Amino acid sequence: MAARRASMWPVVMLLRSGAARRGPNAQARRRIGSKVFTEMHERGLVGDVFPQASIEFRHLLESRAQTLYCGFDPTADSLHLGHLVPVMALLNWQRSGHHVIALVGDATARIGDPSGRTTCRDAVPCDVTKERASALRAGLERLFRNHVLFLWDGGLEKLGSMTMLNNSEWYDDLAVVDFLSGAGRRFRMGTLLGRHSVQRRLHSADGLSLSEFTYQAFQAYDFLQLYERYGCVIQLGGSDQLGNIMNGHDLISRMHDDHVYGITMPLITNVTGDKLGKTAGNAVWLNRDRTSPFDLYQYLLRLPDNDVERYLRLLTFLPLAEINSIMNGHRKQPEIRNAQRRLAREVTLLVHGKEGLESAKRCTSTLYEGNLEALNAMSDQELREVFQGAPFYEFLLEPGTSILDACHRINAVPEGRRGFELIVAGAVSINHERQNNPSQLLIRGRHVLQNGVLQC
Repeated sequence: MAARRASMWPVVMLLRSGAARRGPNAQARRRIGSKVFTEMHERGLVGDVFPQASIEFRHLLESRAQTLYCGFDPTADSLHLGHLVPVMALLNWQRSGHHVIALVGDATARIGDPSGRTTCRDAVPCDVTKERASALRAGLERLFRNHVLFLWDGGLEKLGSMTMLNNSEWYDDLAVVDFLSGAGRRFRMGTLLGRHSVQRRLHSADGLSLSEFTYQAFQAYDFLQLYERYGCVIQLGGSDQLGNIMNGHDLISRMHDDHVYGITMPLITNVTGDKLGKTAGNAVWLNRDRTSPFDLYQYLLRLPDNDVERYLRLLTFLPLAEINSIMNGHRKQPEIRNAQRRLAREVTLLVHGKEGLESAKRCTSTLYEGNLEALNAMSDQELREVFQGAPFYEFLLEPGTSILDACHRINAVPEGRRGFELIVAGAVSINHERQNNPSQLLIRGRHVLQNGVLQC
């Protein structure tokens, strides 16, 4: 079957470069404070604060726009749904006027973070890591771009700046001897060995490599570099990153005698409690070539009722009062799944933009509602995403081609009388319409849609 080619998406870059040390203007100052921290805590986007949240910490947030960062190691060529929590945290801070840095760990990814793992990571060639880092940056840029285009109406001047960096920027020209004789002198073995992630691996059957053991020192050095170069004073990370965050705090405190902080965020888990991600083998990817907008949309539509409110709080910008209203309606009519539908809409819009959301809705309408108009509008890419595993055929429609002829061309029915009888018995449907006349000629607009599709 033939289908029209999908159109290319426009690329619009709206990222603002450079994380500033300067304080905000008067208008921004009124917006910046501990209010965002309180709301994020209510949403569940804040786990632990290290050192413990204090008056000094709140004064820091209220004094001026601060710079925060979160790191993303390119262990794959795509972000996954679990990454949306730290991305949402960065976006919420940015919406409040603070400056955010997304750090792609193209250097540290080659070392391997042992946090949350029971075995050593496989070594990855440098060129593969670079390709993954480039893909990860593109994915992060797309999320921040979609946020500005479709989910933010406050004006660019009210957003804090967003900076994208690779940590190879400071590691490429750093000799290991210089690292050890400089920052390395500030670390204490007792502290490093006492971290939970280290202890867990030391007592495992696979043990812990020197490479993985030093990862925590390099992540701490990342924090130091961002502090010195960009005035970054807050690191964000998953709840499994607390030990690494503490190391960064200790390193900066020893070298600069200044106060810096870390904020952890919850990990998204499935119904069995396993972390969503590549390692667990249950990742829902954010790149279209790995997980289509339709599949992401459907995953969220099928989310259990017990999880949907938490996901609405974590992964959307909907006001908490509106989320409470959505959940009140959902509890009265859970079978309608309005809460899941709203979640699917908001997340798909952020991840894939307006066109991706429309694609997901179109595919859903085609597959589950038998909508012929939606099928008629589907692109070749959408058809292959929805009907994964189904055979696809492409042939020229010659005048006088009957339903039986077409079914033989695509091996839908056997040759001879048996195939004829199956069609008469109603065993064949074309574009959601049951057929029982094998001799019926194919009609463009009825059997063959405007996009060249004949779904049999």
